[in-house]
Amino acid sequence: MDQKLFTELRTLYSSNWGHCNVIRMRIRMRDLVEADSMRYAVDLTMSRYPYFCVELKKDGEYYLAQNERPIVVTHSLSGVKLNTADSNYHLVSFSYFDNWIIMDISHAITDGTGAYEVIRTFLYYYVSERYGVKLAEEGIRLAGDVVAEEEWRDPVLQVTDLPASAGQQMSKAVNLVKAAGLEEDHQPTVYSIAISENEFMRFNVENDGSPATMVALFLSRAIHRLFPENPDAIRITTAVNQRPALKAPLAHQNLVGGAFLEYKEKMWAWPLDRQATAYRGMIFAQTLEETVLAGLASQNGITQMILSRPSDQERIAAAEMIDEMTNNLITATVSYVGKANYREAEKYIRDFRLWTCCTGESVLIEISAVNGKFTLDFTQPFADPLFVNAFLKELDENGITYDLQDVMRLEIPDVKLPWKE
Repeated sequence: MDQKLFTELRTLYSSNWGHCNVIRMRIRMRDLVEADSMRYAVDLTMSRYPYFCVELKKDGEYYLAQNERPIVVTHSLSGVKLNTADSNYHLVSFSYFDNWIIMDISHAITDGTGAYEVIRTFLYYYVSERYGVKLAEEGIRLAGDVVAEEEWRDPVLQVTDLPASAGQQMSKAVNLVKAAGLEEDHQPTVYSIAISENEFMRFNVENDGSPATMVALFLSRAIHRLFPENPDAIRITTAVNQRPALKAPLAHQNLVGGAFLEYKEKMWAWPLDRQATAYRGMIFAQTLEETVLAGLASQNGITQMILSRPSDQERIAAAEMIDEMTNNLITATVSYVGKANYREAEKYIRDFRLWTCCTGESVLIEISAVNGKFTLDFTQPFADPLFVNAFLKELDENGITYDLQDVMRLEIPDVKLPWKE
């Protein structure tokens, strides 16, 4: 079934903004990866997700066509460039090395919620085959299922009565690269921080927080401590799943909006729990159904504006202009899909990482909850540990035990696009 592009377009055209817009999920297993079990699991898994077995084609406009070639599995940590002969022209691939399993998928065709579903299915098949065990099937999408139309279709194209988007005037946000003088530091880096799930949830309950709002608050406080005189706003955006507002829980597309958390001057002297309450209030107000749909209306307007440009180069320029405007309003981003719920397969997992590229010059923190611990992948477009150290100091001062598990150069494969030769 061919898929008309709409939701995907802004992400595809903005991939020229210094990043590749690919989600990389890295899973460290308890044991060495077994190649035949890996191949078996990938084949069964992807047979369940036909809408991800596609290639980008053009007939007047771009569309996604069914791709019957096998999904590529490579013995490497680097993976392959997507939408090329190396990936069989797919927008998804798998790789493995030692005890690491990696899935790369274009962020244009899905988001963290959609990618988690694929990994949930993959782990079911891989663990079952690798260890000869029978895992519970409840809550896992399996090969042979009837794939509902609600999984295929883009719910954004079905909505006809979105509320009017209220224009929101916002001041300029702190640019971390400029504030810290890091213009010459061009080494994207990920600092992976592990925290006990039980401990952090208990801390949140005691301080009226939630995982995403508390991480955003700690980052806000850390930035303010570093630059107390900076006149620009400290504004963290948190990812918002648009599926509930669209009444489309099964949709596979990239359906992410944002809620803005601004660390206002009047909050600076408040105790932590009162600050957390304020941030939760901001989230509540911005995740009301009508507010989410109004934000979606704004996103649709941007997509329509990009589509109105006649050439790829003009569309790229329009996407870059919108991204630059957005980047000027954001200091950092925090994203939390929610608890992974990989169920019985979790006991075979040692570590889990979720990587994707930062937006512009901002910091991105991806939060994952797998196998009893939160992992915070603190991703930045530079190597300097200034902001990580300030963030960890906030954890220290609030009695939160953490483990800085590793520091790695951010390496994510690119996607070959017709206008990116």
